[in-house]
Amino acid sequence: MEKTFNPSQIEKACYEHWESNGMFRASGHGEPYCILLPPPNVTGNLHMGHAFQHTVMDALVRYRRMKGDNTLWQCGTDHAGIATQMVVERQLNAENMTRHDLGREKFVERIWDWKEESGGNITQQMRRLGTSPDWDREVFTMDSNLSKAVQEVFIQLYEEGLIYRGKRLVNWDPALLTAVSDLEVISEEEDGFMWHMRYPLVEGNEELIVATTRPETMLGDTAVAVHPDDERYTHLIGKMIKLPITGREIPIVADDYVDPEFGTGCVKITPAHDFNDYELGKRHQLPMINLFTDTACMNENAPKEFQGLERFEARSKVVDTLESAGLLVEIKPHKLKVPRGDRSGVVIEPYLTDQWYVAVESLAKPAIDAVESGEIKFIPENWNKTYYQWMHNIQDWCISRQLWWGHRIPAWYDQDGKVYVGESEIAVRSKYSLAENIVLKQDEDVLDTWFSSALWPFATMGWPEKTPELDTFVPSSVLVTGFDIIFFWVARMIMMTKKFTGNIPFKDIYITGLIRDENGDKMSKSKGNVLDPIDLIDGIDIDTLVNKRTSGMMQPQLAKKVAKSTRKQFPEGISAYGTDALRFTFASLASTSRDINFDMNRVEGYRNFCNKIWNATRFVLMNTESFDTGNKGGELSLSVFDRWIWSRFQATLKNFEQHISEYRFDLAAQSLYEFTWNQFCDWYLELSKPVLNASNSSESLKRGTRHTLINVLEHLMRLLHPFMPYITDEIWKKIRPLSSHHTDAESIMLAPFPEVNEKLLDTEAESDIEWVKSFIVGIRNIRGEMDIAPSKQLEVMLRNVSERDQMILDSCSKYLLNLAKLSSVTVLASGKEAPASATALVGEMEVLIPMAGLIDKEAELTRLSKTTEKLEKEIQRTKGKLSNENFVNKAPEVVIEKEKAKLADAEMQLAKINEQISVISAL
Repeated sequence: MEKTFNPSQIEKACYEHWESNGMFRASGHGEPYCILLPPPNVTGNLHMGHAFQHTVMDALVRYRRMKGDNTLWQCGTDHAGIATQMVVERQLNAENMTRHDLGREKFVERIWDWKEESGGNITQQMRRLGTSPDWDREVFTMDSNLSKAVQEVFIQLYEEGLIYRGKRLVNWDPALLTAVSDLEVISEEEDGFMWHMRYPLVEGNEELIVATTRPETMLGDTAVAVHPDDERYTHLIGKMIKLPITGREIPIVADDYVDPEFGTGCVKITPAHDFNDYELGKRHQLPMINLFTDTACMNENAPKEFQGLERFEARSKVVDTLESAGLLVEIKPHKLKVPRGDRSGVVIEPYLTDQWYVAVESLAKPAIDAVESGEIKFIPENWNKTYYQWMHNIQDWCISRQLWWGHRIPAWYDQDGKVYVGESEIAVRSKYSLAENIVLKQDEDVLDTWFSSALWPFATMGWPEKTPELDTFVPSSVLVTGFDIIFFWVARMIMMTKKFTGNIPFKDIYITGLIRDENGDKMSKSKGNVLDPIDLIDGIDIDTLVNKRTSGMMQPQLAKKVAKSTRKQFPEGISAYGTDALRFTFASLASTSRDINFDMNRVEGYRNFCNKIWNATRFVLMNTESFDTGNKGGELSLSVFDRWIWSRFQATLKNFEQHISEYRFDLAAQSLYEFTWNQFCDWYLELSKPVLNASNSSESLKRGTRHTLINVLEHLMRLLHPFMPYITDEIWKKIRPLSSHHTDAESIMLAPFPEVNEKLLDTEAESDIEWVKSFIVGIRNIRGEMDIAPSKQLEVMLRNVSERDQMILDSCSKYLLNLAKLSSVTVLASGKEAPASATALVGEMEVLIPMAGLIDKEAELTRLSKTTEKLEKEIQRTKGKLSNENFVNKAPEVVIEKEKAKLADAEMQLAKINEQISVISAL
């Protein structure tokens, strides 16, 4: 083996070997186990959220594959209607063209060309992460077989009356000129204003004061609402108001929606331009006046002088007109949530327009029942409430988009606007017996991408055809996804799969947290705190990283700030950590928390973990490659250390399987780390040296230790493999021929997962070795506290020695002398006084190290005094910081917690040093 672990030298060749040899395919035997990859956008790049979830999925897939299950990870990409169309439109704009210059057919051809050339970037990045989906079954939501499924579902739902066309309020993007889903709208707090206006009653001198953040919409008001129990206005309910500027008369209505405590308790109602007003308008049968064109300019329903004005120009004119008429009361600064399109960045407009909808009420009930009955389980379970809350209040689903890229709606219109739905124009004419002279025109809209992805669990398995995959892998085993798409995707997959297959789509839904930066902030390009998982794997120099984070930033001051913070955080750039270290980091973070703070220190720590495993392997090979390991016969004698490490391995394996079954990847990673680093690499390798190196050790005992070294390591590689695929495969190929594990598998990923051997659980050996460890650690702690050199031979005295203590001493004394660097061990007779000593406890037994002659008393007291002063200053400084209200109120919670931890650590160190001073002073 190479002296140092270099991930870049092994990862690419290793992955190519796996993929080219078809190792990711379902075996065809064993219990079915299937995971559906949430299809990433074809335009996308692998981000931290993807890398996190893909690590979890791959760990499960590799684990179940090794367990002998018929394991399929079904992968593919989503055509991403808006995102993909925007990419290609930008390319055309750079050529001084628009899609309209090409026409629909040529434009769609251009997108397909782009997809073939550049649309597979994210799948290549997935390969870099070591993921093992069946790439031979990779699908694209616009593939012909998936398109057929989309068409079939639309037609069937239409014929059952569950798809209809209607005029309703939608999120409208005036830049992209299409309806968008809630998921494509980002609402963030911005500074704005609240305009207070007078609305005079038609009769009498009374008036109402209403407030709005969008004064331009008052031109479309059709009522003013008050709470029915608000005594200030009960006498006005049913009376009419003369709407300023327009002169229209509108009623005062009573509705529980109104909060009498907010503002003046009067709310202007514009049903065509506000979602809450729309619902209130329907309840009171109010007219719905749409003021805007699709580009958010005033249309013919606005007063003539406003027609043609862009919405924000109209706002200014409305305010000026009200002020001139003496109807503007005041303008107050106001913070409000502004909805913007996640792609275009423009303010989204609630817009009344004709769209296609799915009536979801009848589809929702079986989907609710599936979760309530426990047929589908959310992990963590608390997400049930989120799911129920949305499903019990579900609204009909807008499925049409005003785009050219996507699944074209299979509907045609005749000259009178009558709708005909079918697979094609020919099929429609035959189905509806239409004469040749009837001219048909296909609907221009395409379907929302969430519509096709809702069919993912069964469309990817060949539906509507009857296929073996459909029978085998529906339902799939677990869906791994984020909480943000429970409504948009998870719920819709459940509804559609139940409707069209009668099955649930998956048995478990594991909801992951959101990856944030080390301070708990959401990673975003605007904040300049995004980390690229590929950069963490390969490394990146600081200048390239700064350019990457600041490119495209429109504000020079923000770019400068981001550059400065990046250089401060990564003065030398980001080191190459390799895939295994990154994956293990993600696994260790996969708790049940909603927010997960990504800590670079952990990646570095797990890179060191990889190095530790590599170096341990080199030690094992040096002591086994040219020696008899007992794999070809011969007597094997296992020492208490050998029996202990085999027992600890069984316990670790049991814990791992328990944690994996409960989706506690963080606890599984913790148990692997603890066993590998602390028990195998640190303790067992050290405990094996006296056996291997002692001239008086029997050959059968040495053979037993060599056998244990190579076979525990081989088992450990198989146990670690789901989390750390590359390093384990590389090591396994080198050590398997020396081990007792006989297999024809070309790779560790096809080798069987270790099985718990209850016979190897040995509580007596574990208890004895814990005693040995406590003994050695106690002495090492004294060395550290008293600044005694590790190589210095020490005299040790023991007091209060029990019968069991004596028994372990007798069997392990030669190892203790070697491992703890002792010159002698003396058991003190009962009642005999010991010289001034530093003390450690092993159970009730006292381990005493006489201090006389070991240290320079005065020099050591001087050193400890200086350390005490330093710690006291640090404690004072941290306490001052935490008592500063300005700091506590402004600093992120994670920073405050770090300061508290720092204080606790300093106080603990100070207490220990004061104990040392007491001991040394007594010498």
